[in-house]
Amino acid sequence: MTSTTTPATAAPAPTERRPLTVSSDNARRRKTKDVITRWGLLGAMILAMVPLVLIVGLVVVEGADVISWEFFTTREFPPAREGGGYAAGFVGTGIIMLMAILMAVPVGLAAAIYLVDYGKGWFATIIRFFTDVMTGIPSVFVGLAVYAILVLGTGQLVSFGGFTAAVAIGIIMLPIIVRSSEEVLKTVSQDLRRGSFALGARKWQTTTRVVLPAAAPGLTTSVMLAIARGTGETAPLILTAFGNINIVYAFFNVAISAVPLQVYNGARQPFDPGIERAWGGALSLLVIVLVFTVVARYIGARATKAHRI
Repeated sequence: MTSTTTPATAAPAPTERRPLTVSSDNARRRKTKDVITRWGLLGAMILAMVPLVLIVGLVVVEGADVISWEFFTTREFPPAREGGGYAAGFVGTGIIMLMAILMAVPVGLAAAIYLVDYGKGWFATIIRFFTDVMTGIPSVFVGLAVYAILVLGTGQLVSFGGFTAAVAIGIIMLPIIVRSSEEVLKTVSQDLRRGSFALGARKWQTTTRVVLPAAAPGLTTSVMLAIARGTGETAPLILTAFGNINIVYAFFNVAISAVPLQVYNGARQPFDPGIERAWGGALSLLVIVLVFTVVARYIGARATKAHRI
């Protein structure tokens, strides 16, 4: 009996790969598009920076000569009189912002924590919706609402002053803190939460001892950006703080000044000394907001670098 052997199947010959070639016309066309896009974006950036540079330059040029120790330590003189400063405004701004921070920051952080770790369903959706709406509402509407509710609605039991102004500024700061803090908390790794749960921690312990420390730099950035926004607001203060040329330390029911209010009042009258002081106040506000913004960006950059490492 003869046995037949099956011949081994020959391996297919490897296909030869041909290098991809790009014609010189296509390469030239792509390079041209890249150059045009790059220069177009650069031109758009320069065009967008022109108004910013002009505004900052004008404020610095006009306000630099006014800045002095007297400007920060003395009360404002009548508009037609030389000298004087915005001491009342700086003290008032500090009082208003202190109370606004105490009102807005705990509520905003608590709302952000609820939306990330606890909020599910329609209630969380409603909170996000109204937070987004409040972010885009003009600030003068907030001042008008606070004036109608606290001053008129209470029969002037609550009058103009630091508390009323702080409520308005706090409402403006609140949606910024909520939305930005929510995004920061979402960046915390779920593995940290799972590890905490695996070790037997409760949810509130995980939130307070794991999530919040991990997100602390980003949360600090969110709070500082909200403070920078609130410090420069003017429209709500017209209807809530009312203004005062004297230095006021009271928190309630006494009209109080603020730097934005003094800048507004000084810029809209015809006397040169008052207008010059308004430029100095504008420069002071610009520096304050710039400091808060730079510090917030620095903290955020360090947090991002540490997270990558």
